[in-house]
Amino acid sequence: MESLKGLILSGGKGTRLRPITHTSAKQLVPVANKPVLFYGIEAMAEAGIEEVGIIIAPETGPEIEQAAGDGSRFGVRITYIVQDEPLGLAHAVLTAEDFLGEHPFVMYLGDNLLQGGIADLVAAFREHSPDALILLTPVPDPENFGVAELAPAPPGEVGRVVRLVEKPSEPATDLALVGVYMFTSHIHAAARAIQPSPRGELEITDAIQHVVDSGLRVEPHIVRGWWKDTGRLEDMLEANRLILDNLVGSQEGELIDSRVDGRVAIAAGARLERTTVRGPAVIGAGAQLKDCYIGPYTAIGEGCTVSDAEVEHSILLAGSSVCDLDGRMESSLLGRNVTVRRGERQPKAYRFMVGDNSDISIL
Repeated sequence: MESLKGLILSGGKGTRLRPITHTSAKQLVPVANKPVLFYGIEAMAEAGIEEVGIIIAPETGPEIEQAAGDGSRFGVRITYIVQDEPLGLAHAVLTAEDFLGEHPFVMYLGDNLLQGGIADLVAAFREHSPDALILLTPVPDPENFGVAELAPAPPGEVGRVVRLVEKPSEPATDLALVGVYMFTSHIHAAARAIQPSPRGELEITDAIQHVVDSGLRVEPHIVRGWWKDTGRLEDMLEANRLILDNLVGSQEGELIDSRVDGRVAIAAGARLERTTVRGPAVIGAGAQLKDCYIGPYTAIGEGCTVSDAEVEHSILLAGSSVCDLDGRMESSLLGRNVTVRRGERQPKAYRFMVGDNSDISIL
């Protein structure tokens, strides 16, 4: 098999994560203090893929290019490909056709997280050489996903894909498409052959169905670990929890009369004074924590300030400040340079999703 290339889709408007994505690409919102996009690039590198194309939108592309650079720090070479309008995943494949050429490739949605990466998937693709290989996972609500139907197979085996349906009202199975796919160059002709869906997009499910209908072999790969689409607040917080569950603790910052319990990573330049941190949690470079409690599953970004406050199961982006709260802030996502502080009166607990450069006083 020819050498594989990688294609990461990082366009889209991120409407489900507004107001955070009014000022930042959704793929750059951090999980455990690392942009979601970087997990996908690292997964490509770990699977031995050296050339990666990243689909970007005109609005957020420059920010993504600045963040990820040429790919050298990840061990890959990145080519940026502009998709003028978000016209579907199959349209993105056609947009990248010049970059992909005749190479087989992995397509990875840039706002997805997959436990364990894609090395096993790439190995299976190389070994069996199907025309396409798709990741599937059982979900409780298949009507909200693209769903695959498989051919009957002997016990212990998984049948080939025979039908794909996008968000079916009556799903035939609970096997949803995960946002990772492997294709040969046959997918280009399939993407050109299909028509836009009722929502005006070239659906990748329709393109894969065309591959099936053409008599080519589409194999499934069932994911048994976790997979997260980080498009919503709840998913971001859950992804943050899952990543932090595998955190390796480290203490490079300064601790003064402070206590750290469990797995906590404290970056260089961070300063903790009269503070308790219960892991798993991560504290970014230059963060200043004073007279506060940081609970499990919290990611404090670089340059953040937390004082006289309790924060738990939350994500604070760079430069945010939480000060002088009697109650506990939990299950929250604060954008960059947000200030949350107490006024004269307040309840005992808070939950926020706040965009960048905001200032909140609680009365």
